[in-house]
Amino acid sequence: MVIYVIDDHPLMREAVVMLLRRIRPGSEVVELGQLSSLDKTVAARGEPGLFCLDLRLPDTVGISGVKLLKGQYPQVPLAVISATPAADVEEWCREAGADVYIEKTASAAEIGAALRTLLLADAQAGEAPDGEPKPETRLSKRQKQLIVMLDEGLSNRDIAERLGISEHTVKVHLWRLFRRLGVKSRTQTLHYARMNGLLSQ
Repeated sequence: MVIYVIDDHPLMREAVVMLLRRIRPGSEVVELGQLSSLDKTVAARGEPGLFCLDLRLPDTVGISGVKLLKGQYPQVPLAVISATPAADVEEWCREAGADVYIEKTASAAEIGAALRTLLLADAQAGEAPDGEPKPETRLSKRQKQLIVMLDEGLSNRDIAERLGISEHTVKVHLWRLFRRLGVKSRTQTLHYARMNGLLSQ
């Protein structure tokens, strides 16, 4: 797997690279300072298996980097790691296709746990082609647990405490669940679950 870390801040980029090398030893980690060099680098180093993207790059504005990456590589997991407060842009990033939004103020343990979960979730639950079983028959045990906890009205913090994981990791699980079911919110997830018998009536 080739992992691309795109951040114009050398120290932060190196910290993320070190985390990734611990999480996925043997994977090739490629560092970039801006998006404009991505195409040339992919041609030389190989197709991406994961993107770690900073929002504030010399050649991006707002969430334009997220849109560009998901437009070119819609199936590749994308983690946004940014100094911009989550309250300002997290929802926009998710709607644009990001799999998780992590603030740079998070601890190394939190960032590492979220990236590890994202990589595992992608490996265990790749998107099925047409003709495969319906989405609800391909849910993982954790995803089914999440649906039940959403039905109980638990917040991300409540879910994190119950499962003994970080809120960032909860967000990874939730966003992958949304994508698996083809929905965009908790409300839509619960509607889908009820319509498809995933919750006892």
